[in-house]
Amino acid sequence: MDGNTTPGTPPALDGIKVLDFTQFEAGPSCTQALAWMGAEVVKVEEPKRGEPGRWGMTDRPDADSHYFIFYNLNKKSVTCNLKSPEGKALIEKMVKEVDVVVENMAPGTFARLGFPYERLAELNPRIIFAQVKGFSPEGPHANYLAFDMIAQAAGGTFAINGFPDQPPIRPGATMGDTGTGMMAAMGILAALYQRVSTGKGQHIQVAMRDAMVNYSRTPMSRQAALSDGSVLPRIGNEVFGTAPGGLFPCKPGGIDDWAYVFASRGNEEHWKRLCRVIGREDLIDDPRMADGSTRYEHKDIINEAITAWTMQHTKTEVMEQIAGAGVPCGAVYNMKEQLEDKDLLKRGIMNVIDHPIRGKVTAPGSPISMSETKVPVTSAPIHGSSNEEIYGKWLGLSPEEVKKMRAENVI
Repeated sequence: MDGNTTPGTPPALDGIKVLDFTQFEAGPSCTQALAWMGAEVVKVEEPKRGEPGRWGMTDRPDADSHYFIFYNLNKKSVTCNLKSPEGKALIEKMVKEVDVVVENMAPGTFARLGFPYERLAELNPRIIFAQVKGFSPEGPHANYLAFDMIAQAAGGTFAINGFPDQPPIRPGATMGDTGTGMMAAMGILAALYQRVSTGKGQHIQVAMRDAMVNYSRTPMSRQAALSDGSVLPRIGNEVFGTAPGGLFPCKPGGIDDWAYVFASRGNEEHWKRLCRVIGREDLIDDPRMADGSTRYEHKDIINEAITAWTMQHTKTEVMEQIAGAGVPCGAVYNMKEQLEDKDLLKRGIMNVIDHPIRGKVTAPGSPISMSETKVPVTSAPIHGSSNEEIYGKWLGLSPEEVKKMRAENVI
């Protein structure tokens, strides 16, 4: 992103209004994706402290957490007391003005507040109502609470992550949350497209456990191929049945000084190129290295040869030389290195934003590049900072009326 909208071309979701009742990560990831495409996303938060992601993990009592900021860029914030009749009435008016409503509260909470899909559709037949839950509302675990790690455990990603004969390991990336949010955003986009022809909204549900099952299709395909009834084993950082494929230590030997090297079983040129880079052309014609599966049987020889070379170079040098020669290779860059990466900053994958309280903050933006529209990345909103703007613009309320609602604890 270059921070500018292409002249004369509005953002892809320009004019789409989203009421965001989400918290923490799964729901906010969904609505943030819509905001990055140009939708006007308005978080609806309880009046006193806002969603728990703001304050539950912050390092400063006077400022929202980085966690909250990273998942709520490009949004606005209003407050509303959903437990009061006046607050419910206010939301009903808002629902009539929007295109999308998204929530990821505990099972049944939103319906108990008076907003099941049937009521929303009655208020606005064009409404698209998206819900992210831990487990499917139609399944036996419908009322179980879930966070990212629960969804990943029940959805299979724990079981395939780790080393042989050792306990499962929780994947570091929060796929259960963000991965599910992306699927919910995909469903919303499809529903918006379908609404063009039908004129009707619809109800979208995505369960976090179900999403994790879907993300595990590759290992699941290997499980399906096991005809002896055994369980697919964990293989750590290796690639099943082929070599080389794994992490190799690099100079100077720090905790993150590693690079992943992989020679695809579908292209033997990768192996030959790698041998030339590491100065081991003698291995090219070695009968023990005839193909990926044969090399897997002799992987100790391969791993020793590659390690002897990688330990003489930094992980960046390893990536540059091996990947530069046409062999799949990636340095292991940690979170600090990602935040400070000059290329990511230049391309807008990382962005320096101006936060009203924290000042300059580096935060990740959208990885989706669109040729016709560029939506600038803006700061996450301060709690309730959009009350006057949104209630005024969407419902025509005056500043005095908004002030009155605040005094009466409606917002």
